[in-house]
Amino acid sequence: MAQADQWPAVRQLAVDDLVDVIAAGIRDFRAAPQYGLVFGGLYAAAGWLLIALLWYLSLPYLAYPLASGFALIAPFAAVGFYSVSDRLDKGKPLSWSNVFSDIRNAARGDLSYMALVAGFALLLWLYIAAILFAGFLGFEGFDPDLLKTLFTTPAGLVFLLLGNIIGALIALLVFSISVVSFPMLYERDVDFVTAMVTSVRLVIANPTTMMIWCVVIGILMGISLLSGLLGLIFALPVIGHATWHLYRRAVEPAATGEMIAA
Repeated sequence: MAQADQWPAVRQLAVDDLVDVIAAGIRDFRAAPQYGLVFGGLYAAAGWLLIALLWYLSLPYLAYPLASGFALIAPFAAVGFYSVSDRLDKGKPLSWSNVFSDIRNAARGDLSYMALVAGFALLLWLYIAAILFAGFLGFEGFDPDLLKTLFTTPAGLVFLLLGNIIGALIALLVFSISVVSFPMLYERDVDFVTAMVTSVRLVIANPTTMMIWCVVIGILMGISLLSGLLGLIFALPVIGHATWHLYRRAVEPAATGEMIAA
């Protein structure tokens, strides 16, 4: 683990930088759309499968928290986009075998531990949502009038308000520790604590810019949620590619010997 004075240096960012990285994300998506469409489609399909499983298990009240909290593990799902953007930047050969090889190489390091952190955050959010639901609605919400109960009763409205506030706080925490940690762990041979600290230091150094970036991601994920997760097929690739460029712009280059991407 890095010493206090040896953390990777972070840079100052402006809103113009966000515009640039989004443009770069769109450019990479257009340059290699097959990867974005496949990875984005698989991610959306995984969301549909999990929501269907909740309905099958008679846990429909967790469908919305799961769909909204799905963004917590999006940075891990975007690892394939980091490989595509990195190869496009460096003019390296781009193929499915190369991309999957890069993902396997990165997964051998601490990136897998970071994925566990994100997965734990999602499970924590679902657990909190279940407790809130039981506390405010008991078993009344298990009937076919679930949506009516949520939107037309005081208990349902308070549940939605409090649930969204707590969910937003958890999402903000996860955003702070993961905004650049996943691409950093993909590219560098560092531990996941160093990556998380670097991510938090970037947010602290650029609070306004990073909050705007968080809101942009939230809006894109919100639109995807309203579209029945179909929007993820297009939003996730743009966010994934853009996050790679944000990381490269925000964190000073690694020292010789730290690079691990193929």
